[in-house]
Amino acid sequence: MTNRVKEIFTGDSAPPAPAALAAKVRTLAPSMTRSMQRVAEAVAADPAGCAALTVTGLAELTGTSEATVVRTARLLGYPGYRDLRLALAGLAAQQQSGRAPAVTADIAVDDPIADVVAKLAYDEQQTLADTAAGLDTVQLGAAVSALAGARRIDIYGVGASSLVGQDLAQKLLRIGLVAHAHNDPHLAVTNAVQLRSGDVAIAITHSGSTGDVIEPLHAAFEHGATTIAITGRPDGPVSQYADHILTTATARESELRPAAMSSRTSQLLVVDCLFIGVTQRTYETAAPALAASYEALAHRHAPRTRK
Repeated sequence: MTNRVKEIFTGDSAPPAPAALAAKVRTLAPSMTRSMQRVAEAVAADPAGCAALTVTGLAELTGTSEATVVRTARLLGYPGYRDLRLALAGLAAQQQSGRAPAVTADIAVDDPIADVVAKLAYDEQQTLADTAAGLDTVQLGAAVSALAGARRIDIYGVGASSLVGQDLAQKLLRIGLVAHAHNDPHLAVTNAVQLRSGDVAIAITHSGSTGDVIEPLHAAFEHGATTIAITGRPDGPVSQYADHILTTATARESELRPAAMSSRTSQLLVVDCLFIGVTQRTYETAAPALAASYEALAHRHAPRTRK
């Protein structure tokens, strides 16, 4: 492990706010061991009850060990079980003062289209709320600063993530930045080795383990570029080569709703946050660039008259 990687992993970060706890559980549970999942699911399902338990009590409730409870707390972002209990108490208080959560279910093959619309809308709203609650604004601000001063920006993604990368690239191009989205893994790597200090590379991968995305990010990292990962698995392999990690949340995957659908929703929120942040930082140059792009395309949007 390089010194630069060590610096990334030893950096301090504040534990997640109580409102972000449920989102953290949904995001990280798939990568946990089964025993840790039982602990995580218990605290998310009954924060008030678990907040009243000692570490021994929670271990007995979930059929695990005290060490598993502590490891789960740390994986969720808390220094120890005491900090997790405080967050659980805060979450319980918020739930008592708010409305009851809406009930949803997986989309069935024979669902009426109105039910499909309602279920998709609920799931997407929950995904956006979870992403917003769990997004580290310190990391986001650092990523915005890097992009605002970048000489060149490369973005890597495949599948649905490549569409999100293209969306970000075209937005940045419209405010005058040099940005390119790469979905061809060979071109991504050959471009990544040309990056240097002052450049930025962004990897978009929900799983955090997409090899065609990690390889160019690794190359960019080794050549001195600032690297950013937008991922639903902040503990995944992609994080080894990311200076800044922006975590996304997803709704539950089902037969008719693949993970790519909900991950795209949360990725687009993060991309929009990056774009707005960069536009704010570079407003004096971004505003004229946006105006020029609108003017250049205005004639294409004008209504055509019939001859």
